[in-house]
Amino acid sequence: MITIYHNPRCSKSREALTLLQDIASRSQFEVTVVEYLKTPLTLEQLSSLQRLLGCTAAEMVRSNEEEYAALQLTQADEAGLLHALASHPKLLQRPIVVRDSRGVIARPPERVRELF
Repeated sequence: MITIYHNPRCSKSREALTLLQDIASRSQFEVTVVEYLKTPLTLEQLSSLQRLLGCTAAEMVRSNEEEYAALQLTQADEAGLLHALASHPKLLQRPIVVRDSRGVIARPPERVRELF
């Protein structure tokens, strides 16, 4: 199974989803779409996702969003950033794609190919 943490308003997220659906149709994989703005991830889910991605919390955060500056996250530690992501899902990088026990932040969208 493949899961994409998706924002339908984001062009990169839409591109990644289209690419995934194409791969899935040829390989008979099921794609689960999680619109994380409608269904925000919990702190536990974010921590798990961070481990899967093998990255820092800072790499999961969209530092160009207004909320990032408003919350003064420049000096936040890992826990602070994860809490900010749980409270403000708009800050989550997108798209994030997970397949089994591996994941990628699909920027650019072609990075989803790394999972196949």
